[in-house]
Amino acid sequence: MAVAPFELIEPRTGEVPVVVEVPHAGLWIDPESMAHTLAPVRAIGRDADLYVDELAVEAPDRGASLLMSRISRYVVDLNREPTDYDRGSVDSGSGSNFPRGVIWRLTAEGEPVLHSPVSESELERRLDRYYRPYHQALERVVRRKTTRFGGAVVVSLHSMPSMGKAPGSGLMTARADVVIGTRGQTTASRALISLVDDHVRTFGWSVAHDDPYRGGATTTRLGQPDQGVHAIQIELARRLYMDETSLTPKAGAFGVVQSFCGGLVARIGAAALG
Repeated sequence: MAVAPFELIEPRTGEVPVVVEVPHAGLWIDPESMAHTLAPVRAIGRDADLYVDELAVEAPDRGASLLMSRISRYVVDLNREPTDYDRGSVDSGSGSNFPRGVIWRLTAEGEPVLHSPVSESELERRLDRYYRPYHQALERVVRRKTTRFGGAVVVSLHSMPSMGKAPGSGLMTARADVVIGTRGQTTASRALISLVDDHVRTFGWSVAHDDPYRGGATTTRLGQPDQGVHAIQIELARRLYMDETSLTPKAGAFGVVQSFCGGLVARIGAAALG
């Protein structure tokens, strides 16, 4: 049975000019895409931002609009540009090495996602059915809020593996608890970035900026602070709320991270209205 490719939940209380988008929590793969997919089931979960949609659940109660994708990023990656692919992913692609673009051909651990490159028509099918409707919905909400409030803040909420390879050495090292991505402080005002940084630190967590995630295609495209639209990507280390081996939520800790997300939306909303 098909599922809705995304869900938009509008504010349940006094609206604020904040949009929270969760593009990578989905797990569903449609039959047409599944016919191209080799990746094991566990990889689908491992490469998703598991539970981030649940972590963001308080956003509508804090006045924000909440947009959540329900499809796996193995169908189409909503945080890439539609032209980001190589010949190994789409048969009309370039010779560049881009294995995790809008179409993933390798999992994060280097296993094959595809048994062969998808056709140009298959790429267009996925873009038309999933990618474009999601971004059209997101842009409509941003425009509506900008018209009503004179501006908007887009929070792109993600999770990341808690360990990653250090540049140069290739050794696995612990990442910060939260990474704030703003493309070198170009997609949001310094005041907003400082507010998010402060909110992280009130929880006693470590924070990094643009390392290793600087903000993806959505943050880059929408973040135009000189035009009143601010976009910020937030990556949560998965150790904060889940067991990364069993892929199960941590009792108690999960609620703390939910509170962090809800409180952040409330603070951003109050500042944006102020």
